[in-house]
Order: sequence, then structure tokens, then C-alpha cells
Amino acid sequence: MTHTISAERRLCAVSVLGGPTTVIDIGGLRLVCDPTFDVAGDHGYLTKTAGPAATETDLGDIDAVLVSHDLHPDNLDVRGRAFALRAPLVLTGPASAERLGAPARGLATWETARIPRPGGGVLDVCAVPAQHGPDDGERDQDGHVNCEVTGFVLSGDGLPTVYVSGDNASVGVVAEIARRMPRIHVAVLFMGAARVPGKMHGRPLTLSAQRASAAASVLGVPIVVPAHCDGWAHFSEERADIVNAFEDAGLAGCLREAENGSWIDLPF
Repeated sequence: MTHTISAERRLCAVSVLGGPTTVIDIGGLRLVCDPTFDVAGDHGYLTKTAGPAATETDLGDIDAVLVSHDLHPDNLDVRGRAFALRAPLVLTGPASAERLGAPARGLATWETARIPRPGGGVLDVCAVPAQHGPDDGERDQDGHVNCEVTGFVLSGDGLPTVYVSGDNASVGVVAEIARRMPRIHVAVLFMGAARVPGKMHGRPLTLSAQRASAAASVLGVPIVVPAHCDGWAHFSEERADIVNAFEDAGLAGCLREAENGSWIDLPF
């Protein structure tokens, strides 16, 4: 049975609303990753081809927003920004937090924030690296490819460990995360092989389907939820490419997919 997202919380579940926007219910908390709620249309130099599968109101109360980066409208648009700034807490990278202002808290790479759980205990949110383009991409003065991007690893007593990649294109970065955090149970991977003319010679700025399957293999993760692979014109791959790549890699059993706005319950 498919359960459509609503204000009612799930025990442990993920729902992708379209683009990167992902809702995670875990440990009695509700987190929203990279909120994008604007309608379809032109958004600066990018074109959104479909709106989200749910609105801000549909989600009810939330406990925190995770923003991988704030500079690109396909990861944080106008309504998404307003939604984030109304949240009790926003976790993001240091530069993004400075631009966003309160209630944003900037986390340096490998720094952890602790969010109290309603039933006791805490959810740990660790900031992990992400590389928004190829390994030889031009870097800014702070060493970032394209811009500062932050991934996140969520963990806590009695909970699955969930990795949210953000806009990462590097399997090497994933390997570093796997070395430091070897027991990841669920990976929400931003895929789509995003390409923008004039950036990085048109090469992928996010994981291609093939690289996503390699990342899943490196992580040794039993569950992969694809995100950021539809809803925008600059994605060069579709869901069928993801399915085929995971099938070719012998990892088709890892994929968990559902219609946008429907829950994927995690068996923990």
C-alpha cells in the first residue's frame, strides 16, 4: 500500500517530493532536505519542469531543514528559502549559514549537531563533504568545486544511519565518507547527472547513474533512494538510466523508488 505524505509522521521513512526535496521522518523528528516549492518555469539560468508533489502546508510541523547549499535555485528556491527560514533550525555549511542568517547554523565538515528527540535521546546530524563537479573542476578560493556544498549523515541510538549526499559528483568523496562512517544503512543520493552549459565544460555536476551505483557499492549500503533526478531541464539522465545502471552493477535490489510525494518506509 502506498501512503501519500501528510502531516502525520511515519516511524522511519523517506519521501522525495521532486528535485532534491526530501522529507525524512526518523526518531520522532521530521526533517526536510533542500526545500524547493516554487512552481514550474524559468528560475534564472535553470528551468523547472515540474512542481513539487506536496506543498509546505502538507508537511505540517517540521523540526529542522537541511540545506546542502543556498546558491542554486534547484536546491533552494524562493518559497523553499522562506520555508527554511520559518523552521526552528536550519543546518547547512558555514558560508550558506552566514548568507541565510537565523535560524541557520553552519556546520564545518565532520562537525555534528545534536537534535533532541521527542521520546528522549538525540538525533546526530554530521556534516560530510560533497563536491559539486568533476575532480579536476575549477576551485574557488576556499577549495570548493562550483560552490560550498554539504552532505549529511543522520544517526542515533536504535535508528538507521542515513546519508544524504547533496549535490556531489565524486565517488572519491563518497569513499572518504565510507571510511569514516562504515555503517550507513540508507543513502539518499542526488543523481540526474546535472549539466549546465558553460560550467565545467558541460560535464556532470552531480552523480551520474553509473557513478551512483559505484557510490552505493563503495558504501556497501542496502538501501538507496534516488533524489534530484527529475523536475529540472538540466538533468541529463532519467530514472530509467538509474534503474539500468544499478541493474548492470548487480545492485538493483538496493533501489527503493516511489511516486514523488509517497513514503518509502525503512525497515528498521
